[in-house]
Amino acid sequence: MKIGLTGGIATGKSTVAAMLVERGAMLVDADQVAREVVMPGEPALEAVASAFGQAVIHTDGTLDRKALGGIVFNNRDLLAQLENILHPAIRNRMQKRIRQYEEQNPRQLVVADIPLLYETGQEKLYDGVMVVYVPQALQLKRLMERNGIAEEEAQRRIGLQMDIEQKRGRADWVIDNSGSLDETRRQVGDFWKSKGLP
Repeated sequence: MKIGLTGGIATGKSTVAAMLVERGAMLVDADQVAREVVMPGEPALEAVASAFGQAVIHTDGTLDRKALGGIVFNNRDLLAQLENILHPAIRNRMQKRIRQYEEQNPRQLVVADIPLLYETGQEKLYDGVMVVYVPQALQLKRLMERNGIAEEEAQRRIGLQMDIEQKRGRADWVIDNSGSLDETRRQVGDFWKSKGLP
């Protein structure tokens, strides 16, 4: 069984992913894969350099994220161009890794941790979607505390993603992470048992 794991920024997705891994799930992390596909020698990095110029490549051949961010950050067209290069590369590598995990251990749960799962239309690739949920006021508070940012900036970042209530409404399984860690762990355990996972 393979599920997509998503949520909003600062809802505790990494915490829930770690709890699933503790129980034996195999994790494929979109953020980690996103870093892999832009390593020196990767086709996606070469495509980024050819689209945005050598100014986005450090002298050691690695991606200069800051320079690239400066180019695409306030330009929707350029950001879309970058996403058109990176998203297929990330998706292909994730699907390949998921297939490898499924072949190695067909009975085990495979979890794909994808922050923008619904936003990028990937929910159909999985047997179901688990959303890590906290109410937006708590999400805002946690993000401000975690990143040490002002409310306005925190709201802007939250606003870049689909509304958490919408994600919750579309989920196959919801893990409410607004209580204690023990409560979250109990919900993860209930999900695990309900699926009869080893």
